[in-house]
Amino acid sequence: MPRSRGRWILGKEIFDAAIIGAGVVGCAIARELSRFELNVCVIEKEPDVSFGTSSRNSGVLHSGINYEPDTKRARLSVRGNGMMDALCADLKVQMKRIGKLTVALSREDLPGLNRLRERGAANGVSGMEMLDSSRMSKIQPGIAGIFGLWTPSSAVISPYGLTIALAENARANGVRFFLGCEVSGIRRESVFADDRADKDYFCVSFQNGLEIRSSVLINAAGLHADEISRMAGVNAPPVWACRGEYFVLDKRLDGTLKTLVYPVPGQNDPGLGIHLTPTVDGNILIGPSAAYIPDEYRESYRVTDRVMPALRREGGRMLPGLAASDFIRSFAGNRPKLTPPERGGNGDFIIEEAEDRPGFIHLLGIESPGLTSAPAIAEDVRDLVGARIELRKKDDFIAHRSGCAGRFADLPGDERAYMANIEPEYGEIVCRCESITKKEVRDAIENPFGARGLSGIKYRSRAMMGRCQGGFCVARIVRMLREEYGYGPEDFLMNGPNSRLFSGFTREPDRTPPADSEDDG
Repeated sequence: MPRSRGRWILGKEIFDAAIIGAGVVGCAIARELSRFELNVCVIEKEPDVSFGTSSRNSGVLHSGINYEPDTKRARLSVRGNGMMDALCADLKVQMKRIGKLTVALSREDLPGLNRLRERGAANGVSGMEMLDSSRMSKIQPGIAGIFGLWTPSSAVISPYGLTIALAENARANGVRFFLGCEVSGIRRESVFADDRADKDYFCVSFQNGLEIRSSVLINAAGLHADEISRMAGVNAPPVWACRGEYFVLDKRLDGTLKTLVYPVPGQNDPGLGIHLTPTVDGNILIGPSAAYIPDEYRESYRVTDRVMPALRREGGRMLPGLAASDFIRSFAGNRPKLTPPERGGNGDFIIEEAEDRPGFIHLLGIESPGLTSAPAIAEDVRDLVGARIELRKKDDFIAHRSGCAGRFADLPGDERAYMANIEPEYGEIVCRCESITKKEVRDAIENPFGARGLSGIKYRSRAMMGRCQGGFCVARIVRMLREEYGYGPEDFLMNGPNSRLFSGFTREPDRTPPADSEDDG
């Protein structure tokens, strides 16, 4: 990893730019700034990256038809979508350009469909076509509807895979990550050197007692961005949490959907409607719902008995023949919206330097299409930082992430055999449902961030994501962590420090050496 380019005053490290939030937008900004001779850090209250909204969404890269022209959402989604092919190639992240059909089920939907086409044209969305039912059926057999708007630039991606890749590449380029560090206060202070004020900095305090100082502070805190702005003394509109719930369907249905299929959304709907989404990994998602939740539940990701039956019914309507056994998991994610419940709809992104706090850049309301827009948002923030700090490009920027794209099981047979011959752990399956090898699990355990929770292993390897939801592989991963990494009962966490999986051993493990082993004393 490149050496730190930081500077120190009176024993305190000074960062050029500090980013609060390690979601997809914060990590995209970190990677973009790591191209320059800057000392950059990322602050995240969770013990790993991509633990919030960035891991709890449909993973869709939107074309840009849904957003009002001349808004940040429209401009950044179209630009971000166009950047994804090169970005995913560099970072070895799976992406599939499967296109999208937005379908008018009746003549009442036609005005809304035409409105989307007009927006898309104004926003510069390429390749759009209006299709009748027969042409739609050639793309997606059995589809209902009288007309559809086809947008071939729409795509699917692993949202947590992209976030982790951005973070790892930023770290490889010298960005520091402070994980498990919840911000408790932000103040401006002058740092003195040689009996004179060097300059003013943002001093960010963490609940664990640590502090960092930075010339520029970037607020990419998602659901908590309004709180962070207020800590810095910046007036910011409130962020409203809007929950979306999903079902995950079994891979038995892989190939059923050839493309994304969406209904025509209402003008004041808080989301884009319940739909089916094929994922890059072969599952299908049903959802998301959209319901505002009280402020105290911003980070509650529970699914509800009110929404789940409705999703089951909708799934059965759109995919006749669904069996109860096809529903293998449910999850929820919360959107950070700027429009209150009584108004609905969607507000535009806020991405700006605060007028009364020079050097404080805040991003609010980065809901969908935040994932699509992330690399373009990063460039906009780079320009805002460049107005404060001289940006000099590095000669040694590492654009490419090491490793291979996709999973071992997806490689050609001869390549798998070659790799297993070199590394025998590629020949040992730990997760049967997803065909995840011991080497892939080990790589996830030994991740660059030292994240210890099972969720971190899950997001990096896809172990525990199959039909049995960990019934086979969790015991093997736990044994691996205990026997090969020395984990005790207190070390097994699902996510953070309050998610312990075990209280102790039911019996003490046998630590007697095998009879044929040699004891060196």
